[in-house]
Amino acid sequence: MRAQRPSLAAAGNPVLALLFLWVLSWGHVTAEIDIANMTALQKHVSFFDRNKDGIITPSETIEGIVAIGCDYAFARDFASPVHAGLGPKTSPKDAPLPHLSIYIKNIYKGMHGSDTGALDAKGRFVPAKFEEIFSKHAKNRPDALTSLEVKEMILANRDPDDPQSWAAPIQEWGLIYGLASDKNGYFHKDSVRGIYDGSVFVKLEEERASSQSTVCRSLSFRSTV
Repeated sequence: MRAQRPSLAAAGNPVLALLFLWVLSWGHVTAEIDIANMTALQKHVSFFDRNKDGIITPSETIEGIVAIGCDYAFARDFASPVHAGLGPKTSPKDAPLPHLSIYIKNIYKGMHGSDTGALDAKGRFVPAKFEEIFSKHAKNRPDALTSLEVKEMILANRDPDDPQSWAAPIQEWGLIYGLASDKNGYFHKDSVRGIYDGSVFVKLEEERASSQSTVCRSLSFRSTV
């Protein structure tokens, strides 16, 4: 089951493109991170920290997205708005400008609303909220979600007072569903769990390396969301 590549509002934005190209040429300092005590959210984003220095540059995000199965053009378009949004929020005051790198230590500062609640305000995993995803939305199978159920979950979690947070879950869940669902369109519970600690990214990278394929599938929400 293959779906269309997602539409990204920031794709083709000349300002973001210029900033993106500029930052690719910048060096950066390292940032300390307590690897042994990372939160689930820190583990989630650390996959994209390819040199494991505590800081994620746009080029590293592109590399990571390509590694899980997307082509370079899609990865570039996806990375631009992510870094434009999270870089300033997570960068310490003394970080080199233009503050487009993502600092893993402060990733909780970039959390958005309209999500499942399976991560708390500090980015720690909340098992009860994770189980609610399936108890509330897994209708066809108790251990997997269909594309329709993913869409219903996203709609159910929307915060009506925070419409600016609506787009992020669509892009995030759409991308990973497209890559990690099985051939019958089921997004299995272990793969969903792997989103929260980043282990699903490792699995996707290993699968792509073994198959040498570059496929980026994603949900299209245009007709229902």
